Amino acid sequence: MGSAKKSSAARTARVEEMRRAEQARERRNRILVVAASVLVVAGLVAGGVVLVRSQSDGDGGGSSAADDAKNAGKFVTDADGVRAWKGTLGRNHVTKSVDYPVTPPVGGDHNPVWMNCDGDVYEDEINDTNAVHSLEHGAVWVTYNGDAPKADVEALAAKVEKTPYTLMSPVDGQKDPIVLTAWGHQRTVTGAADPAVDAFLEKFVQGAQTPEPGAACTNGLSK
Repeated sequence: MGSAKKSSAARTARVEEMRRAEQARERRNRILVVAASVLVVAGLVAGGVVLVRSQSDGDGGGSSAADDAKNAGKFVTDADGVRAWKGTLGRNHVTKSVDYPVTPPVGGDHNPVWMNCDGDVYEDEINDTNAVHSLEHGAVWVTYNGDAPKADVEALAAKVEKTPYTLMSPVDGQKDPIVLTAWGHQRTVTGAADPAVDAFLEKFVQGAQTPEPGAACTNGLSK
């Protein structure tokens, strides 16, 4: 009888010991799960911060040395009088302003939205970064400053309106009265009657220089 009581007591003690051990394991497991969850959340937060910062660095703020390096280069004048840009032209989409090395720009990082360039004539200055996107699509950008004769401006506007993949706007900051620009190429002309106008349009409207041939020149910005 006494032996049975001792055996029962020993069994009860082992059960209690096993229960305490199980409870201890459950507590450790809960702690590990909580700790792991905290690490996962922290990792997600950190990753989100890095992503946001990366996007911010790529799309906002002023231009950096890296941006300038993307547009490094110089013009080399070809036999036909066209200046060809020899160097790197970035093609990233950015929402910030870009410090282009020449005016008007011949390429480089640009706004995700292009200016409409289906023979569009703009009476006011347009955003360089949107116009550069149009160049990427194979458009020719006709620009003029305040020294351009009114008759030439009107004649060029009439020509542009009849020519798909072209756009025209004033650029007060440009050196020469009338300039024609395509991606990576540019030239000045003496006026609307200059044969170089038609030659430039023939060669560079959707020309071999186009980074994205056939891309749209409509459904972009119209002003």
